[in-house]
Amino acid sequence: MLSSTLTRRGLLAMASGLTVLPFLNRTALAATPAALQLSWLHSVQFAGSYLAQQNGWWRDAGLDVALLQGGPNAPVEPPVVSGTALVGVSAADYAAAAVAQGADFRIIGVAMQKNPFVVASLAENPVNEPADLEGRSIGMALANTPVLQALCALNDVDFAAIDIVPTQYSAQPLIAGEVDCLLCWETDLPVAMAMNGIEAQTMLMADHGYAVHSQTYIATADSLRDRRADLTALLAGEARGWNACRADPDAAAELTVQMFPDAGLDLPTQKLQLRRQLPLMFSDLTDRQGFGWFSDDSVEANIETLSLLGRKVTADLWDRSILEEVHG
Repeated sequence: MLSSTLTRRGLLAMASGLTVLPFLNRTALAATPAALQLSWLHSVQFAGSYLAQQNGWWRDAGLDVALLQGGPNAPVEPPVVSGTALVGVSAADYAAAAVAQGADFRIIGVAMQKNPFVVASLAENPVNEPADLEGRSIGMALANTPVLQALCALNDVDFAAIDIVPTQYSAQPLIAGEVDCLLCWETDLPVAMAMNGIEAQTMLMADHGYAVHSQTYIATADSLRDRRADLTALLAGEARGWNACRADPDAAAELTVQMFPDAGLDLPTQKLQLRRQLPLMFSDLTDRQGFGWFSDDSVEANIETLSLLGRKVTADLWDRSILEEVHG
């Protein structure tokens, strides 16, 4: 239940100002069960989904959506393959890997218009562009070596001139001066540093050619054939939730903390994380076409970057038909 504060902040009123599409008028029918498999633990990373669920926007569309928490031991793809989840929140590289193993997935929407990977450094020793990595040490998980190699290949940087230091996913090696920079997400370690009074300088890899769609919505080809109305209703609720989140991110962060009191979420941290996440999710393209949209050019860029990561895919991995119904 929304608190009176959140209600006053106008989340429900915000919903009434959004266009209600004809296909959403299914309220006379019994709600159809559907699950959305999240890619990680509950946090504002999925705030738009919480708004859609809490405000009944999916139920208004005839869906009873369960949000399944992800995490390090809860991969997204298997529940979607098995039908436990109708849709999963994945990423283009994970989807490509699953397709290579035989999964018949399609990417039907893209929440993050820019990949959140960054190289984080300190102001006194900044990494402003990929060429600055040569002669520097970078703390990272060795599993992300292909990511760094792809960035180097895209920018003619000598990968061999970079000193890779295996580290845990923590800002401490950078703060302690053990490494010159870190490979991380814009929305986590830099946020943790800022909350401790240390401002990291971040170089967004997406601004230097690293194009891998993140926080993508995946569904099976069978669902695209047999459950199109449910997929359309689910993505329409996501769009409505994320537009409301964009309009009042602080209220969305407050709702997230309220909904998951045992998740150990700190409200100021959640607010800052969301403020850094939203610019990655909205763009001139989404302003024109709608939340979750992706262009043919971005698909081609993804195919190029994925090939550098060792994933050979074609444009058939992406399917925009559900978005066309949502925003049509």
